[in-house]
Amino acid sequence: MSVLSDKPSNRHVTAVKFVIAGGFGVGKTTFVGAISEVEPLTTEAAMTVVARGVDDHGAVAGTAKTTTTVAMDFGRLTVDDTLVMYLFGAPGQARFTFMWDDLINGALGCVVLVDTRRVEDCFAAVDYFEKKGLPFVVGVNCFDSTARYPLDDVREALGLSPGVPVFDMDARNKASCRDALLVLLELLVTRLSSKVPS
Repeated sequence: MSVLSDKPSNRHVTAVKFVIAGGFGVGKTTFVGAISEVEPLTTEAAMTVVARGVDDHGAVAGTAKTTTTVAMDFGRLTVDDTLVMYLFGAPGQARFTFMWDDLINGALGCVVLVDTRRVEDCFAAVDYFEKKGLPFVVGVNCFDSTARYPLDDVREALGLSPGVPVFDMDARNKASCRDALLVLLELLVTRLSSKVPS
């Protein structure tokens, strides 16, 4: 029921869940924060000297990054009156990947972010989603002062099948994050259409 009316609403709102994954420091928290219409929930913890023997901080050495996601990021995006997207950013540190099974529960698909300076850091995410059969797309997060590579080279380096969309993006930019989600939605619609009997 509407707060302003005692008449029942006929509007049906569909909620969909997407996961944002990838290696440590690749831009997952930034992505969720850039696109979320609400203040995102984050579980950032300080990277300490104690964790150096466990976590690989070399990937972000010399950067301003001082925290890491230890559980998840959460954001929400209302597409229209009938569709709401819930975004879950997965932790990138290897010791937290045990949480991925819970995070993908009920998810329709995933955006895997890649930093071309450390392509190997997203192998685990690509392998995981392939094994789980969860549709995913790959966004090459274009960091400042980072060499750009042809997308076919990135596809080959990751061993991706032709059916996995690969595109350049900027996780800091709301429009770029929106476009990444649209690519994922298009992939899901295409897969659904191919399963519907004619």
